[in-house]
Amino acid sequence: MGLDWHFFLDDPGGTYSSYLEWLLSAWGWTITVAISGLVIALAAGTAIGILRTLPSQPILRKLGNGWVELFRNIPLLVQIFLWYYVVPALVPAAKQLPGVVLAVFALALFTSARVAEQVKSGIQAQPRGQRLAAMALGMNTLDVYRYVLMPAAFRVIIPPLTSETMNIVKNSSVAFAVSVPELTSFAMQAQEETSRGVEIYLAVTALYVISALAINGLMGQIERRIRIPGRSAAILQGRGA
Repeated sequence: MGLDWHFFLDDPGGTYSSYLEWLLSAWGWTITVAISGLVIALAAGTAIGILRTLPSQPILRKLGNGWVELFRNIPLLVQIFLWYYVVPALVPAAKQLPGVVLAVFALALFTSARVAEQVKSGIQAQPRGQRLAAMALGMNTLDVYRYVLMPAAFRVIIPPLTSETMNIVKNSSVAFAVSVPELTSFAMQAQEETSRGVEIYLAVTALYVISALAINGLMGQIERRIRIPGRSAAILQGRGA
């Protein structure tokens, strides 16, 4: 059976005037879920990563470690269902939240555990003398992290963060389970309506690849601009979590 791409111009009925418009809308939802989840994951993961490296704060370090172990060891799909079915049952106000918001939180917290590992490794990769020198200058703990450790740590962990950014785009596909109209949801519905599964899944795959390559290129540009001469993420292999 030959490939026929013309059906993408057909009218599926309902909201969209063509399957192509539906596909592009689903792609937009995928990018929206991924970027929203990434922003939250970077903020939460950075905070947790810092907690896990605080000196003389064993309780905070244990809290950070517990966060990582909790969200890293529960499958993402299970976390999606927990947010969609369990959280609204326990917190009535959450019933008013749309499924896409719950999916973003599940994706963000799952990814935050992985980001926290990278941040912790980046901080521990810095020479111990940097922290000591900053403290000798009279900096408090907040300033030591803000002005000394974190700027250098983020430069070191850009490559692994690139992988996490690409992963969050791919992981966003599980949002179909809570009726978010992203690419995987589109593929499943459109395939049932048209029986053109080959063309549909090829198109969806191409959009995932384009998204991943765009992210890889953007992060590569950032890495080259902020790279510390003579240092790279390879040092994480010798010092890390």
